[in-house]
Amino acid sequence: MTAALMAGLLVSCSSRMPGLPEMPALPAMPSIPGLAAGPVAGDPACGGSWRLENGGGLAVTAMEEGLRWRALDGQTGRFVFENEAWKAYIGWSDRLEDRQIEFTCEGGLTQFEGASAVPVEVTVQDTVFTGAKGTQLAGRLILPAGAETVPVVVQVHGSGRYSALAYDGFQHLLPLQGVGVFIYDKRGTGASKGDYTQNFSLLATDAVAASAEARRMAGQRLGRFGLHGASQGGWVAPIAAVSVKPDFVIVSYGLLESPLAENRAQTVQDVAEAGFGPEAQMAAGMLGDAAGTVMASDFKSGFAELENLKKIYKDEPWYRHVKGEFTGEILQHSEVVLRVAGPLRSVGTSWRHEGEPVLRQVSAPVLWILAGADRDAPPAYTRSRLKSLQYEGRPITVAEYPGYDHGMRGFDILPDGSREFTHVAPGYFEMVADFAAGVPVVPGGYPEAVILPSR
Repeated sequence: MTAALMAGLLVSCSSRMPGLPEMPALPAMPSIPGLAAGPVAGDPACGGSWRLENGGGLAVTAMEEGLRWRALDGQTGRFVFENEAWKAYIGWSDRLEDRQIEFTCEGGLTQFEGASAVPVEVTVQDTVFTGAKGTQLAGRLILPAGAETVPVVVQVHGSGRYSALAYDGFQHLLPLQGVGVFIYDKRGTGASKGDYTQNFSLLATDAVAASAEARRMAGQRLGRFGLHGASQGGWVAPIAAVSVKPDFVIVSYGLLESPLAENRAQTVQDVAEAGFGPEAQMAAGMLGDAAGTVMASDFKSGFAELENLKKIYKDEPWYRHVKGEFTGEILQHSEVVLRVAGPLRSVGTSWRHEGEPVLRQVSAPVLWILAGADRDAPPAYTRSRLKSLQYEGRPITVAEYPGYDHGMRGFDILPDGSREFTHVAPGYFEMVADFAAGVPVVPGGYPEAVILPSR
C-alpha cells in the first residue's frame, strides 16, 4: 500500500494499482490488426466504455504493454502485443482468452460474447491546476453526455508511479454507469510536475485542489460530490475530506492502521501462511517492528535491535518466509548498505500516520470496501475498528469481499501456493457507482459481498 523504498533493495508494495489496462485480441479475432501495427503501450486513445444489449457494460483502458478490458460483472482480461501479434489473456494470468470479443482501436467494441455493444457518449475536459506548493498538476473531468446533474467522483489513487490519466480504469467505468469522474496525475507522475512523494498530508492537499477544480469544471451539472481513494488513497482521501466537506467518501482496500502496522501485519501473515504457529508469528512481528523503526528513522537509527533479532532468529525455519511490506528486504542487507542506500530512495512516506483519528473528523457518509483475503493490506484490524465506529453511530457502511485480494481481484490457487488473478469482485464497480449516486448499499445487493450497513 505504501510503495518504493530502495531501488534494488526495497520494492513497491501495497498501493500498487492492479488491473490497469489491456484489451481484445483472441486467437480467432479478425479485427486485431485494427489495434495497431505494433504495440500501443499505454495509449489511452483506445480507451472508452460500451453498453451491451444484454444490459451489461464494459470498459477498456490502456496499460503499459497493451490494453485491459473490464466488465461490470467482474470479468476482465488483457491484450498484449507479443511476437508481432496481439494475444489475449484471462485476467492477469498467462492463460489464453476463450471469450469472443470484437474490438479495434478505430471502431471500438462491437461485440462481447454474442452481445452487441454501443459506445457510451461522454464529454471530456482536460485541465492544469495548482496543487500544494504551487505544483502544476494535470487533470481531466469526464461526464456522461447530456445536460442533467450527475454525481462526480474525484479519484485519489494509490502509491503507484503511473499516470492516472492514461491508466485509471474508473475514468471509463464510472461514466458507463452515469457517474462523472475527475482524475489527475499525482505529483511526479504522468503529465504533472513536482517530485513523486508518499507524504500523505502533501498528497491530501493536492486532492483538495483537485476537488476544487472538479467542482469548478462541473459547474451546473454537479450533483453529489465525493472522493474515492484506493489502497494508499484510503489514507489520503479522508485527510482531504476533512477540508473538502464532500457528500460521500469511498475507500477501497484501504487501512485504518499505520503503514508501519501494515508492514507488521504482512510480516506475521507471511509466517502464518507458511504454516508456523503463534510463537513464530510473534517473533516475526518483532522483526517487523524492528525493521519499521529503521524505516521510520530514514535509516538513521534502530539498527542495534534489528541486528540482535537477526542473530537470534536467522536460523529458524520460518525466517526465510518473512517478507512483509519491507521487512524481508531490510533483513537481507547490512547496516552499512541500509544507511547509505536507504535515504537515497526516500519518498517521504508518512510511516506513522494513523487513519482512525482522521476518519473520526469526516462527517460525510463513508463506504469502506475490504478485500477479505488481502495479502498487501491485511484487513483484520481495520475491520474491527470500522465495526466499532459503526456501533458509535458513525455513518460508515462496511462491505467486504471475503475471498478477494488487493485490488478486489479474485484468484485461483496454483500448485505452488501462489495466486493466479482471474477476475474482479462481482458488483464492486457497481457498488462504487451506486454509493456515489446515493443508492443505498445493502445486504444482498452485490454478489459475494458481505455488507454491514451504517446504523
